[in-house]
Amino acid sequence: MRIVRAARDAGAVPPGPAMAPVFQVLRWLRHPIEFMEECAATYGDCFTLRLAASPPLVFFSHPNAVREILTGDDDEMRAGEANFSVAPVLGQHSLLVLDGPRHRHTRRLMLPPFHGERMHAYGDTICAIADAAIDRWPLGVPFPIHPEMQAITLDAIMQTVFGLDGSRHLPALRGLLLELLRCTATPLMRLPWTRRDRRPKPWSEAVRLKRELDALLVDEVASRRGIGWPGREDVLGMLIDARDESGRPLSDADLCDELMTLLVAGHETTATSLAWIVSRLLNHPEVLDRLRAELADAARGGALTPERVRELPYLDAAIKETLRLDPVFAVVGRRLTRPTRIGGHALPAGVIVTPCIYLTHRRPDVWPDPERFDPSRFLGVRPSPYEFLPFGGGMRRCLGMAFAVYEMQLVVARLVSRTVLRLAVDAPARTVRRNITLAPAGGVPVVLESRVG
Repeated sequence: MRIVRAARDAGAVPPGPAMAPVFQVLRWLRHPIEFMEECAATYGDCFTLRLAASPPLVFFSHPNAVREILTGDDDEMRAGEANFSVAPVLGQHSLLVLDGPRHRHTRRLMLPPFHGERMHAYGDTICAIADAAIDRWPLGVPFPIHPEMQAITLDAIMQTVFGLDGSRHLPALRGLLLELLRCTATPLMRLPWTRRDRRPKPWSEAVRLKRELDALLVDEVASRRGIGWPGREDVLGMLIDARDESGRPLSDADLCDELMTLLVAGHETTATSLAWIVSRLLNHPEVLDRLRAELADAARGGALTPERVRELPYLDAAIKETLRLDPVFAVVGRRLTRPTRIGGHALPAGVIVTPCIYLTHRRPDVWPDPERFDPSRFLGVRPSPYEFLPFGGGMRRCLGMAFAVYEMQLVVARLVSRTVLRLAVDAPARTVRRNITLAPAGGVPVVLESRVG
């Protein structure tokens, strides 16, 4: 579809497509990659989308402008207000929709289990979960890998970060969450006029599932408050014990929304990245062969422990190159609370400035031959956080970034070491919206040809 240039309004936002906002939002939801690429080809580093039921979105892809946004004052560039569309599913108290002191306080509470020795203690459990999944896969029969990665990452976060491995609610929570993600997968669910209780399915079904999930989470919190789990240092326990400046605990609503945020953002995004990694490796056998050789060489010196896996350079590079080409989020956003100049553009208060991860990762002046899958780009190189930002950046960078990368390293290592897979469909995966992520269409159908162990 050809982009028609819109005239620039004097003193307003940078130019963008002239089509009506309702058509822009439909294109953004249904064909985001094509829409972004067409706009970039027409307008360059900066353009504005006017989406129905949203403030203007001003896209930036130049690293200098990205740096200005990500290092800006978080009271003047509010990420929580820019994330308004996720509130109906994650909740009004979700970390993603909070701003200011409340966001900073909650983030500090939730950060420790995702870093350092606490995070590394999860390694053996993650490997065991991945091995159990691999053992269940059928031989010689096509199946989509994305749902399998979802099962692995959901079990991993529930058993490790949440400490729910001993909870009677675990099976029900797993089932309800997967059903909620299924019925909200269509991009049209992000339109506000589809989100009313009186509407027919799927939104009414999503509302019911969210209520049931909240009820289970409240019951789990009550159980943990009642009996306590001495010696546990998981997110749920820390949030239950947390107190605000007045000494008050978090409310059930606060706890439910933070747990929902971690359940959705902490497993769906990592599972989607893992599906993209499988797709990239199977489409590039030379990369897969080199990765398999690195893992085999590392195993000759003894057991391939989680500690050794996270030190493998080519494995880390292959994951990063996939995150460059296939980021699960196209953009991050900040809503301006006052007029601000960014990238040479004077912008009014109220607009949402959006560093475009997808377009920044494909700039030929930063990434030569940007469409080529080449993990060696990341060997011995640490790119600028304003050129490579798959987890966002600044004060709002994903707090689970280190955990997600660690989990991907372990799961990919088990997958490559223990299986021989081939694609069931001889074509590169097409990008589609799924829930809040950019996912491979069809879930990447594969065939398991052989399994070790």
